[in-house]
Amino acid sequence: MGQSTGGFSKAGLRKVHDVLARHVDSGRIPGVVALFSKGDETHVETMGAMEHGGGAPMSRDTIFRMASTSKPVSVAAAMVLLDECRLRLDDSVEQWLPELADRKVLKSIDSPVDDTVPARRPITVRDVLTSTFGLGMDMTVIGTPVMNEVFARGLTPNLPEPMPEQDEWMRRLGELPLMHQPGERWQYQIASDLAGVLVSRVTGQSFESFLRERIFEPLGMKDTGFHVPADQIHRLPPLYAPDPATGEFHVWDDAATGRHSAPPAFQGGGGGLNSTADDYHAYFRMLLDKGLHTNGERILSRAAVELMTTNRLNAEQLAARTALASQNVHISFGQGQHGGWGIGMAVRTYRGDYAPVGQFGWDGGSGASAYADPVNDVTGILLTQVGASVPDPIHIILDFWTTLYQALDD
Repeated sequence: MGQSTGGFSKAGLRKVHDVLARHVDSGRIPGVVALFSKGDETHVETMGAMEHGGGAPMSRDTIFRMASTSKPVSVAAAMVLLDECRLRLDDSVEQWLPELADRKVLKSIDSPVDDTVPARRPITVRDVLTSTFGLGMDMTVIGTPVMNEVFARGLTPNLPEPMPEQDEWMRRLGELPLMHQPGERWQYQIASDLAGVLVSRVTGQSFESFLRERIFEPLGMKDTGFHVPADQIHRLPPLYAPDPATGEFHVWDDAATGRHSAPPAFQGGGGGLNSTADDYHAYFRMLLDKGLHTNGERILSRAAVELMTTNRLNAEQLAARTALASQNVHISFGQGQHGGWGIGMAVRTYRGDYAPVGQFGWDGGSGASAYADPVNDVTGILLTQVGASVPDPIHIILDFWTTLYQALDD
């Protein structure tokens, strides 16, 4: 065993450093920021540069596009409304989202979009928060008429045209049938964006203003938001999408002129946040502390945190998630072996890798990863500027977690 430093062994910390350095030295990851903690012990690794081929060095306060790692954070706004009884899990959403009243459902997933049957029941808040309301990004049915319409209508991020403002987004969403009956099947992405619209409609505020007021400012998350202010844009690296065939680096989103340089029309809870390692660490430590900030201020109730961070899906709802993880591993280069899903995040329900049952969090296609582990009292954040068009950012994420769990000092 290596010499102890408290929560992590010195030999284990060296291994974490060396494995991250190997990825950066390969040239396939220009730079990385990793922050991890056990209890009160925190370590930070910053390596490489902001840009492919050089540029300013990565630093602890570099701002990153969080992509789908936005989901576990943005959903906290809805949990505040549950705590305050302004939302109830089994309320119909129609009173706030009338565009989703009187739903039709496809007869089969490959049916034309007008080949439908009536929905058996209304969509509920629970359906939206657990990603089971009936529409989503299903990478196993690309090319079906309904998925073609989802893309054509600009209902998802990461397309050439940005998503429209939320009322127009809702109008377009409301024109489509559901892919599955409400509550029947877990589906990805769209529910997370819909939850943000729901929060905005219930509160009468923009989604971001409510998040800032109730989550970001109380936790000191000063660098978290849906765009990066002009006077801070130098802290945002370009986002690269390397060519899958050649590995050649291409800028997918420029810092100064890209999507995150100005307030977006749509504040997307599914993938729109920018943040730093320290901001995300504050949020995930709050979840580990059952809703309490380190200064003692309560952000969420203990019950709300437990609801978020434990599996919410039954066996039938989990079938699609299990199939995506086990039968379509190539989509995410080996991610997805978690088992369950809570509210806005994955929850490990079986030992599929080095992480224990109970670990919760999520990853982002921009090369971001954030999880907390209540068994070991561990939080880890890993951030890069390489998108998952190639396996490299996923591989550094997986290697980070593999070595981090070896670094725990028994």
